[in-house]
Amino acid sequence: MYLFGKKILISNLICFVVGLQFVFAQTLVTENNNPLLQRSSLQYQAPVFNIIKDEQFKPAFEFALKEHDKQIDVIVNNPNKPTFENTVLALEISGEDLTRASSIFYNLTGSNTNQVLQKTEEEFAPIFSAHNDMLYLNSKIYNRIKGINKVALKGEEKKLVEYYLLQFELAGANLSDAGKEKMKKINESLAILRTNFSNRLLVARKNGALLITDENELDGLSAEEIAASKQKAKLAGFEGKYLLGLLNTTQQPLLQNLKNRSTRERLFKSSWTRAEKNDSADTRNILETMAKLRLEKAQLMGKKSFAEWKLQDQMAKNPGQAFNLLSNIAKYSVAKSKKEAKEIQDLIDSQHGGFTLEPWDWNFYSEQVRKAKYDLDEREVKPYFELTTVLEKGVFFAAKRMYGISFKVRKDLPVYHSDVVAYEVFDKDGKSMAIYYLDFYTRDNKGGGAWMNNFVNQSHYLKQKPVIVNVFNFQKPTEGNPSLINFDEVTTLFHEFGHTLHGLFANQKYVSLSGTAVPRDFVEFPSQINEHCVLDPIILKNYALHYKTKEVIPTQLIEKIKKAETFNKGYTVTELLAAATLDMAWHSVENAADFTPSLDFENNSLQHYGLLVNEVRTRYHTPYFAHIWGGDYCAGYYAYTWSKTLDYNAFDWLKSNGGMTRANGERFRKYILSVGNSVDLKKAFRDFIGHDMEVMPYLKNAGLLE
Repeated sequence: MYLFGKKILISNLICFVVGLQFVFAQTLVTENNNPLLQRSSLQYQAPVFNIIKDEQFKPAFEFALKEHDKQIDVIVNNPNKPTFENTVLALEISGEDLTRASSIFYNLTGSNTNQVLQKTEEEFAPIFSAHNDMLYLNSKIYNRIKGINKVALKGEEKKLVEYYLLQFELAGANLSDAGKEKMKKINESLAILRTNFSNRLLVARKNGALLITDENELDGLSAEEIAASKQKAKLAGFEGKYLLGLLNTTQQPLLQNLKNRSTRERLFKSSWTRAEKNDSADTRNILETMAKLRLEKAQLMGKKSFAEWKLQDQMAKNPGQAFNLLSNIAKYSVAKSKKEAKEIQDLIDSQHGGFTLEPWDWNFYSEQVRKAKYDLDEREVKPYFELTTVLEKGVFFAAKRMYGISFKVRKDLPVYHSDVVAYEVFDKDGKSMAIYYLDFYTRDNKGGGAWMNNFVNQSHYLKQKPVIVNVFNFQKPTEGNPSLINFDEVTTLFHEFGHTLHGLFANQKYVSLSGTAVPRDFVEFPSQINEHCVLDPIILKNYALHYKTKEVIPTQLIEKIKKAETFNKGYTVTELLAAATLDMAWHSVENAADFTPSLDFENNSLQHYGLLVNEVRTRYHTPYFAHIWGGDYCAGYYAYTWSKTLDYNAFDWLKSNGGMTRANGERFRKYILSVGNSVDLKKAFRDFIGHDMEVMPYLKNAGLLE
């Protein structure tokens, strides 16, 4: 993700000393000795993590911000007639130090944060917001861009001018001076609130972990899972007890196997209520304020709602189009989820359970239904998915097969945590093309979910090759045990690598148009296409090897997995659509008086759109919906469904033309993966499969049609 204007500098060094004592020391840090302010001497400017210190970000930001200000002043005060070179290109390549420092900083605050980084993030959130406003609300630069003779421009130069014009207009460059001052205050407040939300949610997730005193309450978990929970409790200071940590989602993976219904209920409720306990980690007042400020911001720009403002540069273009897609799929997914619920209730009744299905029961009993219908047990499958084997013989093998690229472990490159591994990537001609990091395991100081980010963005103009990281939250195995992941986590590994492919194959002159710098509702498309490699027969048999015997997964088990592919889809699609609809509901409000307390707003919105299903809770409950309150998916979570619809359309084409082959990989690279945002993406999609996006392939491939 390209994070413009988020970078760091440092002069006051704050050291944390045991005993809650802080010692303040003045340390002279200059651009000459701060590694964040120097081009790394490592290959492709890979970060020098071994010498980067947390305390260096503050002075790096301070210096880099001043340098960027100087560069902007040169553009603003240029007496010459505006040209592409002296205005847009000058703007594009400005802020090098800021980009370098911030790209490292924001990956660390997401994946390996601490008190120093959090304090720095809170301090600089309003500063970066003001800096961004200084640039994008600057009428002089905006007018210079408008004054460029675009007739003679073509290709990426023309596209880059159009890109910056739109960014300035979306930011409010056309506003009056009074309007701009108001916009600055709104943006500053939102930046502070966004950071506070993320920091509170991290605490809420940690505090929400369920403490168990009696091992009998963990009946159903594997010995490895119990050992991991015991180790987690020990590290938290609860020797002899068991701690079940939370993932970012509503449902928790352990619910699938916990036999004790009381434990399931407690774990689910710990997840659901983590950020609504009226304590210092409660996020509701923050997000409610953010929703109102976002509406105010959009209306200041002359739009009815925040969603209407936000979607202008997306494929959907407006909230009506997004809602239309969500509702067209939801009526089928909800109907199927009700049938699935009946199957589960029938099973409970046949076992004389004596209770009505609740959300904490779903995963436990749906797994039994799956086993009964398809004779498929998750625990029978998991031993075939050892993490490193899946990565190197699955993800990397598929990439070699489809695109000709290869990978080499780089143990000589420094990393920011001992869990991180690094690889060098080589193109089909054998030439080195990128550095790639993977950060596999969950930590209390890591944000939930999984993501891809760039430390260095590809750019022909800057002579830069990509340096990319994928971050995950897999459970770390206890010492001596293999790192086994479940089938969903296998899919996540392939999915995030799909984003990496998008970054690896970037082939643009300019960073702002490069790789994954595309609309939100397109960016998930390449990653979702890569998920289809998971069950490709040739690829699957190459990586699904039993961790003990090294035997290939049996054909019979593969068939069971494939037959079960659309199992529980009513549930999984409905929980996803509920989250997407909830996001769009929050950001489609046109009158501030229509905002109600967050829990009421959520219930009323889901009820209105037919997605309030007790047994199928939203994938993200409003108080911990990090994508939209702590991230940049506000009015954009629908993008996963939009991109999935693109994916299913493309997958139908692939199936009709030989599947996940080298020829199709090269075609996908040519039309989709390598074009970044340098072309009309709707046309690129049409060129790839021959027609525009249709909803029917989604309904068919997801198994929502009866």
